[in-house]
Amino acid sequence: MEYKETEIKGVWIIEPNVFDDSRGYFFEAWKAGEFEEHVGPIHFIQDNESKSSYGVLRGLHYQKGEFSQAKLVRVIKGRVLDVAVDIRKSSPTFRKHVMVELSEDNKRQLFIPRGFAHGFLVLSDEAIFTYKVDNVYAPQHEAGICWNDPDIDIHWPIDSKNVVTSEKDLKAPQLCDAVVFE
Repeated sequence: MEYKETEIKGVWIIEPNVFDDSRGYFFEAWKAGEFEEHVGPIHFIQDNESKSSYGVLRGLHYQKGEFSQAKLVRVIKGRVLDVAVDIRKSSPTFRKHVMVELSEDNKRQLFIPRGFAHGFLVLSDEAIFTYKVDNVYAPQHEAGICWNDPDIDIHWPIDSKNVVTSEKDLKAPQLCDAVVFE
């Protein structure tokens, strides 16, 4: 696998070595030792999966305090635009974001450390999205930031009237009103 640290320290794009032949393909999606060598030690405890249709925007989500989560995300089917937003107040990249296309074709993964809000927009008719997390889900510590916050200035490649999102995400605060990490 090839590990590429993005312009935001701690956020990594991971590209697997894919072996194609007449039967299909094979690749190693995750190897603990190799991951630790490049990114650092992490103990993933759970895998999650979601299925969404075109225009679904999930995010920008995170968990606060001791329940924050690091994530390793990828797409099994379809294509999404994945975004990680630095919400660590003391970080030199506070409010900055990384945007990466993840798809069944490129098999790329994105590692998002704790201290980031995360979201994705489905660009294909359907997408199956999977991710590893290093901490339990704690609904009482769940938080979000408005997906179209002008202070973050994410240029989603879709007309906002075509975005499909949850009621919870529609009510998410702007970054200036959100609980962030020190």
